[in-house]
Amino acid sequence: MASVGHCLPTFLNGLLICVTLLCGLSVTTKPNRKPNIVLILTDDLDIAIGGLTPLAKTKKLIGDAGISFTNAFVASPLCCPSRASILTGKYPHNHHVINNTLEGNCSSTAWQKSQEPNTFPALLHNLGGYQTFFAGKYLNQYGDAKAGGLGHVPLGWTQWFGLERNSKYYNYTLSVNGKPEVHGAEYSKDYLTDVLANVSLDFLRYKSKYQPFFMMVSTPAPHSPWTPAPQYQDTYKDTKAPRDPNFNVHGKDKHWLIRQAKTPMSNASIQFLDNAFRSRWRTLLSVDDLVERLVLALEASKELDNTYVFFTSDNGYHTGQFSLPLDKRQLYEFDIRVPLMVRGPNIKPNQTSKLLVANVDLGPTMLDIAGYDVNKTQMDGMSFLPVLEGRLNASSWRTDVLVEYEGEGHNVSDPSCPLLGPGVSECFPDCVCEDAFNNTYACVRSVAPSTNLQYCEFDDNEVFVEVYNVTADPFQLANIAKTIDQEVLEKMNHRLMMLQSCSGPSCRTPGVYDSRYRFDPSHMFGSHRTRLSLLRHGTK
Repeated sequence: MASVGHCLPTFLNGLLICVTLLCGLSVTTKPNRKPNIVLILTDDLDIAIGGLTPLAKTKKLIGDAGISFTNAFVASPLCCPSRASILTGKYPHNHHVINNTLEGNCSSTAWQKSQEPNTFPALLHNLGGYQTFFAGKYLNQYGDAKAGGLGHVPLGWTQWFGLERNSKYYNYTLSVNGKPEVHGAEYSKDYLTDVLANVSLDFLRYKSKYQPFFMMVSTPAPHSPWTPAPQYQDTYKDTKAPRDPNFNVHGKDKHWLIRQAKTPMSNASIQFLDNAFRSRWRTLLSVDDLVERLVLALEASKELDNTYVFFTSDNGYHTGQFSLPLDKRQLYEFDIRVPLMVRGPNIKPNQTSKLLVANVDLGPTMLDIAGYDVNKTQMDGMSFLPVLEGRLNASSWRTDVLVEYEGEGHNVSDPSCPLLGPGVSECFPDCVCEDAFNNTYACVRSVAPSTNLQYCEFDDNEVFVEVYNVTADPFQLANIAKTIDQEVLEKMNHRLMMLQSCSGPSCRTPGVYDSRYRFDPSHMFGSHRTRLSLLRHGTK
């Protein structure tokens, strides 16, 4: 038997080798830790009418440092349904949030039980080992006493700073991990965009260094009431809403809700929307500061190179297009197309992609980044991580997405606009209304090398159809539903039917302009055959 003295040097040498190997292992595995993910979500930020103009630092730090998508669309052009689609990766017909009300399932107890456990942040936290942080506007009815109040913290969030209800800049209440925190009207302490920046930086400063993190920062800007920070309240004094070809023109071949808008608009309406446009841009300057502060903090902590940063919006916006004063909710590019910029590991800088993506793809993409198999979920969207990393043949990418909206109206007439009758809502003083019960529609938005087409059907007595060749008509002035080839009309009608009933993988099947698409009229339901006949003969 060897003596202890003889064995000790051998043992120490072995221990030294093991320690050296372990140290080497820690060095080599550190960069292989799961990437961090940051999602910055703005509220009502358009891309079609210049919404990115005030965001110079954001474009430099995210867009120029990575990739910008020119064909990014939302599943619904309204806050709560769209945000639900971002969180769940599902189209509205599958997450069942149809408007901004509690009755429309916006942050309802039914939503909390059926959808919140399977949102992508919950999966990142519970199955991916991520620290998760939320700050800002969640869903429009969050904090309602009928749905748990501010004590309700959605599943899967490590740190929670949720805004009660809708966007504000001052005089609001936050749920701080389930406890109310009331804010007043003092800029240095209460301006919400800056408060979100501060709590986000605190999270980065004090989070665990041994776990990856996901941050979602959801700003109020540029949503109404469009309150700028004091240092920005005098900017853009001479700026006006863009006078594009569809500004202040009559939508003569469009749905009745668009046709009821008064053209030309009154001087008072134009002055009002110009003031709103300027104020929207002013609020965005604080968002630009927030983005800069977050990116510089990640750079200072040497975490930026292992962090994906996404920047987008829940829907677009309009200011005077087709003589509609200002709002969202409509099927046109200005309301459904949004900014989307991404930077991160393996993303080359200064890229622009025309490939079609939707906000139902954000969750699947972030789960893919975390190494989670998206096919294990019930999400309708698809990961565009291969697009970000340049690993995709563009010809194999999807060619269409679904857009859905369910209109809202009042059961009684507006006393100030009795001639309009019941069924309308969001009406301005000159009795131009932005919504109605039968402003309910679904669209197939197609983008492919050979086409750039939008096909929409309304659920109304007219069975009204709008079709646009967006390449030839980017401002959507001419509805070509009457003149488009009947075979295309039939295929698009069938495709819309399929997408409106899709779930999970069936939402990702080849579209009409995909070479793999196969059209079989015998698969059409009887009700849609009748509907197609109306489409052919009843389009107005």
